[in-house]
Amino acid sequence: MSNYVSPWMNEELTIFRDAASRFVEQEMVPRDPEWRRQHHVDKDFWRLAGRQGFLCTDIPESYGGGGGDFRHEAVFFEEQWRRGLSGLGQGVHSITAHYILNHGTEEQKQRWLPAMARGDLIGAIAMTEPGTGSDLKAIRTRAVRDGDHYVVNGAKMFITNGYLGELLALVVRTDADAGARGLSILMLETRDLPGFRVGRMLEKMGQKSQDTCELFFEDVRVPAANLLGGREGQGFAQLMSDLPYERTQVGVQSVAMMEGAIAETLAYVKQREAFGAPLLELQNTRFRLAEAQATTRVSRVFLDYCIAAVATGELDNVSAAMCKYWTSERLQQVLDVCLQMHGGYGYMDEYLICRMYADARVARIYAGTSEIMLEVIARGL
Repeated sequence: MSNYVSPWMNEELTIFRDAASRFVEQEMVPRDPEWRRQHHVDKDFWRLAGRQGFLCTDIPESYGGGGGDFRHEAVFFEEQWRRGLSGLGQGVHSITAHYILNHGTEEQKQRWLPAMARGDLIGAIAMTEPGTGSDLKAIRTRAVRDGDHYVVNGAKMFITNGYLGELLALVVRTDADAGARGLSILMLETRDLPGFRVGRMLEKMGQKSQDTCELFFEDVRVPAANLLGGREGQGFAQLMSDLPYERTQVGVQSVAMMEGAIAETLAYVKQREAFGAPLLELQNTRFRLAEAQATTRVSRVFLDYCIAAVATGELDNVSAAMCKYWTSERLQQVLDVCLQMHGGYGYMDEYLICRMYADARVARIYAGTSEIMLEVIARGL
């Protein structure tokens, strides 16, 4: 992809990409094996990333952020994911910050956003429950008003940054009889919070270095001032309004992984010999990789349109669903070709392509399954 430059890039973003690339190579790549073994990134790394200016890059400077836009987030995403680094829950952290930025009160923005930008508060989002996946209307975790507090009871499942999270955007039911209109978001500062408990660190197919946990709430008292936006019943609308941002993140991850996988595979087939010649000299190898490269370039061009539109606040829900659906589905196809080109070595975890293959599968599930993306697209016909 070296002969293609995204049209949204400029001189300032090129400088930022160079800095991000060095940071990722020096500070993340060497630590990834340990992070995979322990199933989480270290908190001290989050603090380091914040001090170096790589967190909340698209949050205004007045709230402690980098003052950039979604393009800056995309650059840092790309530099991680094209190297197969899936541990830093930056995406969830950024979405949590945007919930606060877009829907919080002024006091809430001043209180939490600067600490998130420094990495002193790691953000997490708790929507999914043991019996509730995509159907947010079925959420059962309750928050009952008691004076100037809410009392929360319930459980959440599959929570990214669940082990490390220090500021939790918790989706709760504040009205038992109002369906989607009965949902609200409470912001929980989880350090030493009575009644809050982190359950199992879940064993996953891939993304081994990312902490994914169960969370439990037993009579947890949360100040009413922590209700996002200060009004009950706004949770569903708040969640829906930031979907284009979240789904384009998955597009960035997917295309970056495609590009990284092709680069890794090209390097392999150039040096790996079969029948007395490098694999790249075989027509089947060249044609399959040519197809993968064409698929990746087409995906990149549409993604670039979406990145630019998110940066200006103009990306619609249908286009975001198209981006998420198309890129995550194509990712599976491209990685399957790349792994096949590695032969038996592609099945070994020590090879990057094997880890990428396992890490990629969930892209068709989180932030809305492919089936839900098709339903969103179909409704727009």
